[in-house]
Amino acid sequence: MAVIRWMLVAMALMLAAGLVQGAAIEVREFDDPVLEKRYHSLTASMRCPTCQNQAINDSDAPVSGDMRDRVYLLLQEGRSDMEIRDHMVQRFGDYILYNPRLEGRTYLLWGLPAVLVVAGAVLVMLLVRARRNASLRALSDEERRRLETLINRGEGQ
Repeated sequence: MAVIRWMLVAMALMLAAGLVQGAAIEVREFDDPVLEKRYHSLTASMRCPTCQNQAINDSDAPVSGDMRDRVYLLLQEGRSDMEIRDHMVQRFGDYILYNPRLEGRTYLLWGLPAVLVVAGAVLVMLLVRARRNASLRALSDEERRRLETLINRGEGQ
């Protein structure tokens, strides 16, 4: 019975050691709280190239760790947010930005939703106008005679 207890304790310790080893916490030292806010803002606005749709500040992927290190170093060098984003895009591509920049390549991406909303509004306006015109249209003489005969036929029954 004592042997089983010791085995369970040993297994629990090995499991705990594995969990602690996998959950390494990065500690960044910032002298300025504004710099720390910029760091968190920048790392939250960049996507991990490995994890598809996860920000680098939440990702455990090694490439995200490298990206966080690079952002930290560039902030310590005194680079602006735009310079840091440009550097990271140059190194990892446009994919890492959650909000792509407005460039010649991205006009369709940014403009298509607006175009679709305007086109939908125009279509609805045209349909409403067509229905309104159809209901206001006067009856021709032939249509009036047919309507009167139908009404007279209904009264005679």
